[in-house]
Amino acid sequence: AGLDRYYQIARCFRDEDLRADRQPEFTQLDMEMSFMDQEEILALNESLVAHIFKVVKGIDLPLPFPRMTYVEAMDRYGSDKPDTRYGLELVSVSDIVKDSGFKVFSGAVKSGGQVKVLPIPGGNDAISNVRIKPGGDVFKVATDAGAKGLAYIRVREGGEIDTIGAIKDNLSDEQKQTLLERTGAEAGHLLLFGAGPTATVNAALDKVRQAIAAELDLIDHDKLNFLWVTDFPMFEWNADENRYEALHHPFTAPNPEDIDDLTTARAVAYDLVLNGYEIGGGSLRIYQPDVQAKVFSTIGLSDEEAREKFGFFMDAFDFGAPPHGGIAYGLDRLVMLMAEETSIRDAIAFPKTQQARCLLTQAPSKVDERQLKELQVKSTYKPKEKEEK
Repeated sequence: AGLDRYYQIARCFRDEDLRADRQPEFTQLDMEMSFMDQEEILALNESLVAHIFKVVKGIDLPLPFPRMTYVEAMDRYGSDKPDTRYGLELVSVSDIVKDSGFKVFSGAVKSGGQVKVLPIPGGNDAISNVRIKPGGDVFKVATDAGAKGLAYIRVREGGEIDTIGAIKDNLSDEQKQTLLERTGAEAGHLLLFGAGPTATVNAALDKVRQAIAAELDLIDHDKLNFLWVTDFPMFEWNADENRYEALHHPFTAPNPEDIDDLTTARAVAYDLVLNGYEIGGGSLRIYQPDVQAKVFSTIGLSDEEAREKFGFFMDAFDFGAPPHGGIAYGLDRLVMLMAEETSIRDAIAFPKTQQARCLLTQAPSKVDERQLKELQVKSTYKPKEKEEK
């Protein structure tokens, strides 16, 4: 259309689980620019965010923001939006325990999973065995995130390892010593182990890490730790549908170095994270028709399906779409963080409840049959019959 760049303020709706930093509707500031590469987009947005915080909060942010690849973030924190205001980094120990007699560990590695450790300084005194075992609050945090449980080791004076059960009898002295060296554990450390599919281990230890950091007061609430997370995977495998699907969306540009095998390709995608919250995300877009066709094929779309669903889009490439990319910010979440609130409901007008209801208007309300007929919409919802007294 002859536009070099644009921005838009968009009202967005999400069909996801609701929580403190999510609402079913939110406001987004989206910007798209032609003839800009990732470095230029990141630099521009660092200047923008620094300007906002200077004007609104009177804070000078150090530039440039730190960067971390997706792989590094998942390895070290178990999350693609890590809170870097405190340590408690995860440590992979799969290579140390893969041949141990403890089947939970060796079995996880043999089946393609991982064994990771969350080392907690001072954890011996702060966290009792009861809390880690079934019924305990730390155990519940892990199992709510998909784990079956947590193994643990306590490090006593002189580097003596104290543990119980099968893990105690099936780790050699050499393996125990290597664990201490790998994790940097000293007297007073508690080592929490997660074992199983990599995604589950990361999710569980990430949640435990956050909970422990809050409990032990390790978080400096005066810090503003911005972080760019880059090099996301292009695709993830959907086991239920037996196919690849785009991690972000199928219009994200792949890294040119990975173009030969898109199934393992990195995307030219980036998220801006602040204190463990994703406040913005974007990517460079595909502008070559052959690459776009290859992406559609990778996610299981035949040429006919791609043409039927995205024919208008593919035809637009014939007019010489320029290289372009952008980023979008969640304004409500950014305002929440700048206002030092913990719930997005405190930064949005007429917020919805956890059940997505509006307390003011009681929306969503019932739609009568006449309106449905007029719009040619059929409702399959069946209200529960009131129990007879």
